[in-house]
Amino acid sequence: MTWFVKIEQGIVAKEIFDQFVPLHIEYIKSLNDLGHQATTGYWGELGGGMLLFQAESFADAKNIVENDPLVKNNCVEYQLHEWRIVAGNLSF
Repeated sequence: MTWFVKIEQGIVAKEIFDQFVPLHIEYIKSLNDLGHQATTGYWGELGGGMLLFQAESFADAKNIVENDPLVKNNCVEYQLHEWRIVAGNLSF
């Protein structure tokens, strides 16, 4: 599988955003159950975050992102990129 990254920016008030965080976390757990090695987090200065995961293709990655509760509930705008690792070590 190929690595992908979703970089997101929150577009709703924190109180609204926070309502969907538990669903987002459950979604990430379900992706991991399917072998996508998903990891999610937010920037220390708040206002945005990132999802790193594996998918078979860009189309599959886009489908994964579009089914994220934060995206489905219009809490974030995002960019999706294929990430081609050239050096380093990923261990989750």
